[in-house]
Amino acid sequence: VAALQDEKNSLMSENEVMNDRLEQLDDSLDDPNTMVAKKYFHAQLQLEQLQEENFRLEAAKDDYRVHCEDLEKQLIELQHRNDELTSLAEESR
Repeated sequence: VAALQDEKNSLMSENEVMNDRLEQLDDSLDDPNTMVAKKYFHAQLQLEQLQEENFRLEAAKDDYRVHCEDLEKQLIELQHRNDELTSLAEESR
C-alpha cells in the first residue's frame, strides 16, 4: 500500500508539473510577442494561403477537365466529318 501511495504521489506531482508546462505553453501562444506565437500565427497564415491556392488549383483543374472533354468531342466529330469527306472524295474519283 505504501509503495502504491508513493507511486500515486509521484504521478500526481508529475501531473502538476505537466499541467504547469501546458499552461505556460498556452500563455505563450496567447502573447503575440513570443517567438512561439509568431511562428504559430505565421504557420496558420501559410496554411490558409495554401488552402486558398489549393482551392484555386482544384477549380482550374476542373475547368481544364471540362475543356479537354469538349475538345475530345470536337475531335471525334471532326474525325467523322473527315471520314465522310474522304469517302465522298473517293466516290468522286
